[in-house]
Formats: sequence, structure tokens, C-alpha cells
Amino acid sequence: MTKSATTIDRQLGLLESRGLAIADKDKAREILLDIGYYRLGFYLFPFEKSYPDLRNRTHEYIEGASFEDAVNLYYFDFDLRLLLMRYLNRIEIAFRTSLIYHLSNKYNSTPIWFVSPSVVGRAYARDFESKVYTPDFKRNPVIRRHHQKNPDDRFAPSWKTLEFMTFGAVMKLYEQLKDREDKIFIAHKFGIRQVVTFESYMHTIRQVRNACAHGLLLYDLRLPLAIRRGPAAYNPSERNNIIGALRVIKYVMERVSANRADDMGKQIKNLYEDLCSVSPKLKPLIPNFLTI
Repeated sequence: MTKSATTIDRQLGLLESRGLAIADKDKAREILLDIGYYRLGFYLFPFEKSYPDLRNRTHEYIEGASFEDAVNLYYFDFDLRLLLMRYLNRIEIAFRTSLIYHLSNKYNSTPIWFVSPSVVGRAYARDFESKVYTPDFKRNPVIRRHHQKNPDDRFAPSWKTLEFMTFGAVMKLYEQLKDREDKIFIAHKFGIRQVVTFESYMHTIRQVRNACAHGLLLYDLRLPLAIRRGPAAYNPSERNNIIGALRVIKYVMERVSANRADDMGKQIKNLYEDLCSVSPKLKPLIPNFLTI
């Protein structure tokens, strides 16, 4: 049966009845109006007695669980999301630029090599206009100006077109390259020998980027596709979680900029240490970000 909406005071009463301590009711009301009861529930989850089991939940909290600790975890996740976007964007741009530069120079007689059946899969080339180069895509000011100046061109050249494709679309293009040496060249640029490992790493980075962009959980992130074994060392238990993903991000970031990768690691550790200093009860409940 679908539940009905309820008031802030009833929400607080329900949390207290389940064993959650709330030190400042007025502040808690303000926070629930800002964050929302449903969203905050994801950050209360580690304090439930059944955590991390999602089945047969009673929503009862462990002894000592507090509203404030859940809020601190929320802001840790929020700050981690903002921090990571800076580095994920740097990796995405480096990948995109490598693809554009290498292949546009290799196939310099074909500025629209991304739809050439000799370079990419035939079905991909055939469907590119309907799936990527859509009317919405062509509304991009740069692409629109290109076609205004060059009305006979079906597509803008690669250095314009790829610049405005989504990360996922650029990954799909990479996967559709017919010459395996093209794939190997790009993978080697990022210090990865095997194409399948490079693709796994980039899909991991994309999943984390999408989680950040859409405000999904990071501290409890579960990757639908396990990370392949490769140069970014991780424990087997980390193949599907945020710690394994962060190891991949840091490894790839080191190939883009060692200094920025070092900055990222330090900033993540500082965030985690700050969280544990204000909410020490969280330390055994969430992943240890000090190992990054």
C-alpha cells in the first residue's frame, strides 16, 4: 500500500521512536525542510540494525545513533561529489582530447572519420545521425554555426563534433573503432596495456561521474559492473564499491597529472578525517577512505 505524506514533526517523532537521538529539534526541522526526509534516509541507513541488508528492515537504529551523525554523512557525501567532479572532468577531457587528436591526424583526409565504415562499425556509422547527431545536438551554438557557414556538410568535423558528445557517447565511439591498434594507442596513453581493462576503467569513471551528476550516494556506491583486474591495485572486496572506483580514478588521474592525483588523494582523506572527528561512530560503518 502506498504511504501518505506526513509532517516534519511526525517524521521526527517516527525517527525517535526507532531509537534515533535528536539533540536539536529546531535545527532538525530546518534540515529536513532543506534536505528532505526521504533523501536523509539514505544517510541514516548505516545506523540501522539490519545494515547493510535491505531485506526485512525494521528501521530500528543502533544504540547511540544520532540525527546529527546522519547529517554529517550527508555533507561528507555532498562535498566528496563536488570534489570528484573536478577530477572526473579532467579525465574526461583528456580522454576526449586524445581520441580527437590521434584519430583526426591518423585519418586526416577524412575529417568525419567517426562515421566512416572503414574506421568504425558499419551499424554505428549508419545510426550516428539518429542516435548522436540529433536535432537537439545540432542546436549546440558551435555546431549550428558550422552548418550555417557550411550548409552542404552533413556533419561538423571530428574536433567540433566529439567536443560536444556526452562521455557515454565518446566511450561508445571508442568501443566501435575497427582498428584495434587505435584502441591500444589510447589505452597506452593512460598507462593501461589491455583494451578490456581500459574500457572497464573508463566505464567505472563514467559510473562515478553519473552518480555525482545525479546526486546519487557515493559512500555506499555499488557498481553494477565489477572493475577488471589491472594496474590500479585493489582488494577483491573493492571490485564493486566506491573505494575500488576511487583507486581507478586516482590511477588514471596520475597519467593525466601526478600532482592533481596527489591533491585528490589528500583532499579525500581530509574529508574523511573531518567526518570521523565529528562523527566517530561512522568510522566502522562506512568504507575507509584513508586507504585511497
